[in-house]
Amino acid sequence: MLNIEKLDFNLIKKIPVELMFSYSFVPLKEEKGVLKIAVPDSFDITKIDELETKLGKRIVLQYEDESEIKEILKKSESSQRALEEASSELKLQIVKETEDGEDILSIDAVAKETSPIVKLIDTVIFNALQKRVSDIHIETRDDSVVIKYRVDGVLYQAMDKIDKKYHNEIISRIKVMAELDIAEKRIPQDGRFKVRLKGKNVDFRVSIMPTIHGEDAVIRILDKESTDKDFKSLNLDVLGFPERDKRKLRKFIKEPYGMILVTGPTGSGKTTTLYACISEIKTEEDKIITIEDPVEYQLDGVTQIPVNEKKGLTFAKGLRSILRHDPDKIMVGEIRDSETATIAIQSALTGHLVFTTVHANNVVDVIGRFVHMGIDIYSFVSSLNCILAQRLVRKICPHCKTEVKIDEETLIESGLDPSIYGKYSFYEGKGCFECNGTGYMGRTVISELLDLSDEIRELIINKRPVREIKNKAIEEGMVTLRQSGIEKVLKGITSLKEINKVTFIE
Repeated sequence: MLNIEKLDFNLIKKIPVELMFSYSFVPLKEEKGVLKIAVPDSFDITKIDELETKLGKRIVLQYEDESEIKEILKKSESSQRALEEASSELKLQIVKETEDGEDILSIDAVAKETSPIVKLIDTVIFNALQKRVSDIHIETRDDSVVIKYRVDGVLYQAMDKIDKKYHNEIISRIKVMAELDIAEKRIPQDGRFKVRLKGKNVDFRVSIMPTIHGEDAVIRILDKESTDKDFKSLNLDVLGFPERDKRKLRKFIKEPYGMILVTGPTGSGKTTTLYACISEIKTEEDKIITIEDPVEYQLDGVTQIPVNEKKGLTFAKGLRSILRHDPDKIMVGEIRDSETATIAIQSALTGHLVFTTVHANNVVDVIGRFVHMGIDIYSFVSSLNCILAQRLVRKICPHCKTEVKIDEETLIESGLDPSIYGKYSFYEGKGCFECNGTGYMGRTVISELLDLSDEIRELIINKRPVREIKNKAIEEGMVTLRQSGIEKVLKGITSLKEINKVTFIE
């Protein structure tokens, strides 16, 4: 039986893709110019000479189950080429929206052609949906175009570099899909499109940006289910919050009114956390309305409104209308300006439960952000139930997880006392098929939750220094982002390198 975890990932990368698929084999190990390969029982023995000539090596066979060999080929990055061939005939159906809101299928003139550029973009999108990709980056260089995928927050190259002469056609194709101006090449443009695949609509958000070498594009995939199968049943348990924060958060989201504020940089999972909160508390008895930019995840029984700034529907204007629809609970995708902040705070003070996000680095920085917007600090503090700061960290791949020794110097540099942490086990991923050689698979959340006690409210209203507020919160039991991350390292969920990358060393 083949053990995926013991296969040599680097050896497989050296073997030409076409040979592995056409002869149906997996290389196992190479010693002194002799290559040992796993082949199915059905392998044609007469082809050994042919294969030896093509590889330039002597070959030794090991017979294995055919289904296992196929499974490994499918999981290895070699499957990229096979997927490209399989998807070359695939036509992604682009769904456009008419003025009256009806969905019609655009029979795109370009899509009728057998254009290699259309096939390329269709393949890139199709592959991205298969591989848990959150963003597709199309970067223009001096002499080439590079296409990258972002998986679990990290970029890697999706395919070989493309000749620069195809750059304009690639960007134009994306602009056609997102209904942007093909002739405009000097200013940034933003758009979106939908693709119907296997009977399901998937939303994409597009941003085009001019650079010194030409235009770059980033396509964000707004399909949580394709990136993680767990999202089919979205709740706080799925996200990986520590038990103490989960228990407190569940208490706050069941309050009759007030504001639950989630903070963190772009791509830290803030909106997903709010969706999970709403999924847990929605009932037929309550009216829940959200205003988002864009609607990333559709929730049954929840009225969701997308922001449309071109048509004048901003967060502030939408929020005013929402309040006239007699909601019990409201979600505001993001507070960007003082007008939205003021209405959200007033809503929380007048009997509504408000869920919202704001960009800030930690729970204490949020206070400064609202002060900077010119918000009355007393009203803000009175409306707050809690502030949750979070980050996403990659989880170590369970298939290639190995124990590693962290030296004293690294522990000291990471702010950890070697006399305490020297006795703990640390883990990292070696890199395997399952994780595409990265050593990580999937992401989990680290968090800090500020429970606003009367003492902390008093400190904020009296405009005490940030350090004083933070120290008081820690004294009352708040666990910082950094400490939350270290806990996940000690449990073997993530690595010390990953935590050092996303949190400040205290």
